[in-house]
Amino acid sequence: MLLIDTHTHLSFGVFDSDIQEVIRRASVAGVKKFCIPNTDLASIPRVNALCSSFSNICFSMMGLHPTSVNANYKKDLAIVRRELEKRKHIAIGEIGIDLFWDKTYVKEQIEAFEEQLNWSIEWSLPIVIHAREAFPQVFESLYKVGVDKLYGVFHSFVGSLENLEEILKCKNFMLGINGIITYKNTIFQEYLSLAPIEKILLETDAPYLAPVPFRGKRNEPAYIIYTAQKVAEIYNLPLEVVANKTSGNADKLFNI
Repeated sequence: MLLIDTHTHLSFGVFDSDIQEVIRRASVAGVKKFCIPNTDLASIPRVNALCSSFSNICFSMMGLHPTSVNANYKKDLAIVRRELEKRKHIAIGEIGIDLFWDKTYVKEQIEAFEEQLNWSIEWSLPIVIHAREAFPQVFESLYKVGVDKLYGVFHSFVGSLENLEEILKCKNFMLGINGIITYKNTIFQEYLSLAPIEKILLETDAPYLAPVPFRGKRNEPAYIIYTAQKVAEIYNLPLEVVANKTSGNADKLFNI
């Protein structure tokens, strides 16, 4: 059984003291590849260092996270763009719009998102979308830039049925499913299976969003097995089938 954690922040300092053991535990659980998103300028060298140290299993994404966008976002984007020009990365991400934490820089978030969407077209790279309480704005930007020219994944999907239906209309996009799917009152358990399994990626978003039975603790890639088991239950498929199909989806999207 092969699993791929398509969104994990192993470059964060919380993993510095035991990164070797975290990766070993993940390998024992069947997780063989890790996709590492960038968030801000400070995280760029950490992402690069991790993916250099574990070059056969860790693959970097490069982008400016929406909660890192501020009045100086144009200067920050210039630095991120130079990074894309220097090294190979598997995706533009983590990018998007977040209206949950702070709405101070909504205009700037949208402008930064759309510029990075254009990078996706320029470099022929998938995008990894963070959409928190901002699905209408995200869809508007996708259609404005050209949704048929774009492809990628809606990371940490927790949207409504209407959001899911809109994503499925965008034929080039997948859904990133993590530990939230294991939570008792997660409504989208009821309609996730409307999306074909070929549209599903598994992720942890570690160190955040640990699945049941580890909810509230530091998340890590080994725990993706609990998400995979819940997805298998929802789709009424054997665990091995879900693992292999979602890993195939990840390989296809990110070319890893």
